[in-house]
Amino acid sequence: MRDKHVSSLQRGNEEKEKDRNTESLMTNFSNIYALDLLPARNGEEFTEQFLLEVVEILLNYIKKSFDDKSKVLDFHHPHQLLEGLEGLNLELSDYPEPLEQILVDCRDTLKYGVKTGHPRYFNQLSSGLDIIGLAGEWLTATANTNIAALNNRKSEHPRFTYEIAPVFTVMEEILLKKMHEMIGWGETEADGIFSPGGTISNLYSILVARYKYFPEVKTKGMAALPQIVLFASEHSHYSIKKAAATLGIGTNNVIAVKCDGRGKMIPSDLEAEILKAKRQGRTPLYVTATAGTTVYGAFDPLVNIADICEKYKLWMHVDAAWGGGLLMSRKHSWKLHGIERANSVTWNPHKLMGVPLQCSAFLVCEKGLLQACNQMCAGYLFQPDKQYDVTYDTGDKTIQCGRHVDIFKLWLMWKAKGNQGFDILISKFLELADYLYKELKARENFELVFDAEPEFTNVCFWYIPPSLRRMPNGPERERVLHQVAPKIKAWMIEKGTMMVSYQPHGDKVNFFRMVFSNPATRKSDVDFLLEEIERLGKDI
Repeated sequence: MRDKHVSSLQRGNEEKEKDRNTESLMTNFSNIYALDLLPARNGEEFTEQFLLEVVEILLNYIKKSFDDKSKVLDFHHPHQLLEGLEGLNLELSDYPEPLEQILVDCRDTLKYGVKTGHPRYFNQLSSGLDIIGLAGEWLTATANTNIAALNNRKSEHPRFTYEIAPVFTVMEEILLKKMHEMIGWGETEADGIFSPGGTISNLYSILVARYKYFPEVKTKGMAALPQIVLFASEHSHYSIKKAAATLGIGTNNVIAVKCDGRGKMIPSDLEAEILKAKRQGRTPLYVTATAGTTVYGAFDPLVNIADICEKYKLWMHVDAAWGGGLLMSRKHSWKLHGIERANSVTWNPHKLMGVPLQCSAFLVCEKGLLQACNQMCAGYLFQPDKQYDVTYDTGDKTIQCGRHVDIFKLWLMWKAKGNQGFDILISKFLELADYLYKELKARENFELVFDAEPEFTNVCFWYIPPSLRRMPNGPERERVLHQVAPKIKAWMIEKGTMMVSYQPHGDKVNFFRMVFSNPATRKSDVDFLLEEIERLGKDI
């Protein structure tokens, strides 16, 4: 029965496609302008035909994104894009252009962009294209609304503003509770906010921690506080320093804690730095532990760090922007053991879980703290005499006013996959990382940055061209090796065959950092990666 149903759907889709093609041939968009579309009177027909054309462009792009025979990108230098390519003119006019040109612009924008859903796009921690998530993003854009933020419904203060996004607002509450559950916090402690990326989520963590210990900062400013200091590992994300600069704490007051060879924070060094800061008359406030560092994919020892934070009464934040998705894995969630003891957590579902950009959650275990820290009670937004339960109007706990709806795509994907689906997806990424690790060990032209099985999906390695194989270790070899990855990366971009990141790190010269977060990637793509690097780099 199901096969017959699918066959019927396919026939129906084929007929619709023919109808769309016929309509496209009948419509001449060269004489139709934006002012002819809705809400113009009688604009329904043109609007429908125009949007069908746009959908066709998007569907063609999606098909190419998943085709490993297509290019990851058609690269052009900035000056070429500015000067204009065939069909692509980025300059803006004083006068309206017909929809025919607008459709051309849509096609060319995608043509000259990067196919981040391509199975050989490995460049960022966020990659791939989830179709359910894409549908959620389309629906979100169509709804085009703002979102409130849920908080403690026993609060006496009215909030912002359930009435403009009732379904999305309740969805956010459900998702926050679910994510708190995965972390290991009790349901009654749930609070948090979806923010514009992990950098802002990490900023929230420092903002709230500072308010918790020094609430007078809200009215009196930093001048009323002692010299507070923050602690982060030397492999932590740069957003911690950026937040310290933004909040007036200063980057000099972010103390880098040493890491071991795998990139994990050393607890004894953390404690030594805390005691040193105290002797200097400074006030330790906050420690950020990382669950999944950007380069090595390392997990700091959360239990040990939690013990130290409790001992010295410091706020413990876990930056799990990259590694938080492992909480969905039955096999690998143990790597975040101790996260339940954190005061706050950053978790980016747009990374390992594959939610379309952007989708970042800041989660805090103490209810009401975000609200107290950020509320301004603007009377023109937060009226107490509305016809519904105004305790759902909770936008005053954010530092934003307008806030994009980032939760629907995550909610829809969770509905479609369930915990089990995310578990399967993430297990696949870890298996691919293990496969790459074993392949690198078996090939003489590659060298691992550290010879240990990958803890996460990050695998770091050097390609050693034949010219370097007999060169003795020393400054000259390091100098030449430092140039290898940038040259190969430049060539792979010019060819458009794939994209993979490289960087130096600490005392190590440039190496490739491979990460797996793309559901389209297969073992054959891993094989292609290694063969393409060898092909491009053999004559260096």
